[in-house]
Amino acid sequence: MSTGAASRVMVIGAGSIGIFVGGKLAVAGADVTFVGRPRLLDEITASGIRLTDLDGGDDTLTPDRFRVATEPHDIGSADIVLVTVKSAATADAVRELTGKIRPGTVVLSLQNGIGNDTVIREILPNCVVLAGMVLFNVVHHPGGRFHRGTEGGLAVQDDPALAQFLDVFQQAGLALRRYPELRSVQWAKLLLNLNNPINALSGRPLREQLSDRNYRRCLALTQREALTVMNRARIAPARLTPVPPALMTRLLTVPDGIFRRVFGRVLAIDPMARSSMADDLELGRKTEISWLCGEIVGLGTMVGLPTPVNQRLIELIVAAEQGDRRTWTGAELLEQLRAVQASAR
Repeated sequence: MSTGAASRVMVIGAGSIGIFVGGKLAVAGADVTFVGRPRLLDEITASGIRLTDLDGGDDTLTPDRFRVATEPHDIGSADIVLVTVKSAATADAVRELTGKIRPGTVVLSLQNGIGNDTVIREILPNCVVLAGMVLFNVVHHPGGRFHRGTEGGLAVQDDPALAQFLDVFQQAGLALRRYPELRSVQWAKLLLNLNNPINALSGRPLREQLSDRNYRRCLALTQREALTVMNRARIAPARLTPVPPALMTRLLTVPDGIFRRVFGRVLAIDPMARSSMADDLELGRKTEISWLCGEIVGLGTMVGLPTPVNQRLIELIVAAEQGDRRTWTGAELLEQLRAVQASAR
């Protein structure tokens, strides 16, 4: 990137997260191209982009302030590529960049799950491929509005190649939280994302779901099982919440009134915010359940421990993907998870 030139950013898989992050960078002066499905690209081309958040932020981008494309034709001009596709699409999306992307280009994986950066690195060995995570939720509203509904920022694997982009991310209000090694942070985020299938099955917004003790008990069961296999595998998750992960699994089960008093900030969520998995089910798309609960099941198999709770959530989400769109009350779901846990003992 030449001195004084705007950072040229290409967002691969521009959904709600990709448009919010890329849009904020465009507001800060970056030259941004969104690559994604025509459905969203047509919407933002017609209406522009409005970026709001639960803290009162409100930015608008007219269509002349960004570019859109359904294929990464101009990838060779990019200074940094943000990969925001669903995990299942990572390999296919990145293969489209081979032979076109400049060696040394920074490629930042802003995806759920563990190991997407490894997949990208194998396909693009001559690029600077870095793991990253988006620690907030984005809700898509009609008319090109994308709303950050929860707190959180961007966590990334640190590398000297990021130096030229630090200012634009800072100006965008997305200061990069840099870590020498991101795996412990990714596992901690995965623990939080184990709520995604519970939220999707509940049919409720996140705040309403997390306000219900029975749904929180379901999450506690899921996280305890995950922590057990992670401990056997000697994986120590980072601390992303006000209390350590093991303690959080106990505090999730306290009565609703106590939870609201002690963890009011956890419920400081936009009333309409939902998990991305809930959005995927509503739109008839394949979810990322294999990269969330599936990671725990796979790790359990590797270390020789059963993971019936996470396995049952996979089964329920797969059934929902195949058309069984029933919603589960907290009590019903808790009964399901306790039953499979008891049968595995």
